[in-house]
Amino acid sequence: MEIKRAIIATAIVWTLGVTAFILSHYVRLMDNPELQANVVLILVLIPSVILGTKFYYKNGAQTNGFKLGLFMFLITICLDAIITVPVFIIPAGGDHLSFFSAPGFWFIGLVYILVVLLYAGFRSKMRTSKL
Repeated sequence: MEIKRAIIATAIVWTLGVTAFILSHYVRLMDNPELQANVVLILVLIPSVILGTKFYYKNGAQTNGFKLGLFMFLITICLDAIITVPVFIIPAGGDHLSFFSAPGFWFIGLVYILVVLLYAGFRSKMRTSKL
């Protein structure tokens, strides 16, 4: 695995995700702002993860999609613990425990890993069919 490239790819995805999550609080479309933020995050996360994964594989990396997805999600957890929670969640009245124990967080993590896995599989199939 190209660690540096994976971390950069994760930073791209994390930045787009956090930005969408925060901005979603400024446009109230649903009664539950937390649910709304998670829905917006899922909608932004899918293309963002594809973008980040595409960046990772750009130079011909051959990393297993599940391992890459898991690694990227673990880096995201670290970024959330160090930046997202202290800067955005705690001032809004939350804490690390409520953030990381929310079922929505783990559902989003599952989607994250699955999108990387699916992209890697699709990429692999496309490369195989070209040969």
